[in-house]
Amino acid sequence: MTEHNHEYEHDLHLHQQIAGPKSAGELDAASQSLSEALGISFVILKAIMIVLLLVFLASGLRTIGSDEQGIVLRFGRIRGVGEEKILGPGLHWVFPYPVEELIKIPVTKKPNLPINNFWYYQTAEETLPGRKINVPATLNPVIDGYCITRGEVLSDVLGDTAGSDYHIVHCKWQVAYGIENLERFFRNIYVGGVKPGQDYFEIIKTSITPLLENMVSDAVVATMVHYSIDEALLSPAGIPKQVEKLLQESLDNIDSGIAIISVQLTDITWPRQVDAAFLESIKASQFRQKLITEAKGYAENTLNETAGPVASDLLAALKDPAVSNEQKELLWSQLAGKAQEKIAEARAYRTKVVETARANAEYLEKLLPEYRKRPQLVIQKIYQDAIEEVLNNADEKMIIQPTEGSKSKEVRILLNRDPAIKPKSEINKKKSESSNQQ
Repeated sequence: MTEHNHEYEHDLHLHQQIAGPKSAGELDAASQSLSEALGISFVILKAIMIVLLLVFLASGLRTIGSDEQGIVLRFGRIRGVGEEKILGPGLHWVFPYPVEELIKIPVTKKPNLPINNFWYYQTAEETLPGRKINVPATLNPVIDGYCITRGEVLSDVLGDTAGSDYHIVHCKWQVAYGIENLERFFRNIYVGGVKPGQDYFEIIKTSITPLLENMVSDAVVATMVHYSIDEALLSPAGIPKQVEKLLQESLDNIDSGIAIISVQLTDITWPRQVDAAFLESIKASQFRQKLITEAKGYAENTLNETAGPVASDLLAALKDPAVSNEQKELLWSQLAGKAQEKIAEARAYRTKVVETARANAEYLEKLLPEYRKRPQLVIQKIYQDAIEEVLNNADEKMIIQPTEGSKSKEVRILLNRDPAIKPKSEINKKKSESSNQQ
C-alpha cells in the first residue's frame, strides 16, 4: 500500500511539471477520487477474502451416516487420542485434502462370505437346478475340494489294532462378520485405495476376503479332524460353534478388529463316488442305533419292573466298593417291583420256618419229661401222629396186608380215577396261599 502511494505521488509530480501549476481545489478533488477508489478496492478485496475463507471452511465439512464410523488421517496418521480417534454419526470438520482425509466405514453392515473350498468341482451347468451331474470315477484332489474327518481305530479278528480309518467329506460354509474395532482394523488389515465413485465397503470386502477365506479354511480343517464321519454327517450341530471359536481366536491374535457374527455349515455330504456304499452304511448304522436304543429301553424297563427306580443306583452301589453298607441297606430298603415281592416272600418264609422250629422245640421240650419216664410209649405216640397226618394229607390211600403162610402178594390199583376230584395237596396249597395274601 505504501509503495503504491509513492508511485502515485511520483506520477502526480511529473504530471504537475508537465501540465504546469494548478489550483489547490483541483488537487483536493483528484486526491479524494483516488482515495474513494482505493477504499472500494479494499472492501472488495476483504469480501473476496471472506468468501474464500468460508469456502475453505465449508470444504472441510464431512457427514458420517448413522450406519458408519470414521477416522481422520492427518498426513497418513490417525488423528486424535483414545476414544477421540473414532468419529460417530453426524457432521464433522476436517482440514481439506491433502492435510487430512476422512475414512468412513459402514460398521453396521454384516456381509456374508460363502466358503466353497471344500466342495467338489462343478461346472456352471451342473450348478443349475435339475441338471444331471456326471460323477467321475475317482476324486480329483487337484480340482475337488474335501475335508478329512477323525480316524477310527480298526481291529482285526484277533483284536489287534489294524490302523486308523480316515474319511473324506465335502462341505459348504457361510460366515457372517463385521468390523468391531475400527482403529485396529485400519491399522492391521490392508485395504486397497478407494477411487472416486467407489464404495469403500466393497473395497474392504475385496481386500479382506482372501484373508478370511484362508483363516476359515484353517479353522475348518483343524475342527473337522476331531469329529468322526458319523458325527459330521448325522449330528453336526456343534461343529460350526467350534469353527467360529477357532476363527475368532485367529482374528484376535492379529488384532484384526473383525468380529465373527456367525458360522453356518450350509451343506455336507460324503464323496459322490461311494454314494451307494454310504447309503448302505447309514442304513446299517441307523439299524444298529435302533437296536441299541431298544436294548437300553428293555434293560431300563426290566430293571424298573424288577427293582423299581432305585435299581440303577443299587446296581452301581453294589459294584462300587467305596459305598458303605449303610448306604447299600438304604437302597435295599427302597426296592420295589418283583425284587420287593421276592424279598417279602423270603422274609415270610423265614418267619414261617423260625416259628415252626420254635413250635417244634417247645413241643419237644414239653415231651422231654414224659419221654424220660416212658420213652417207648412217647415214640409210639409220635409215630402214630405222624402216620395220621400223612394219611390225612394223602389224596389216595392203598393199604396192603401181608398174607400169612404165602410168599406171593397181589396188588390191585384202580387206574380210572375221577379227574374231577381235586387232590387234597392242591386244595391245601390254595388255602395256604390265600392265608399268606391275607
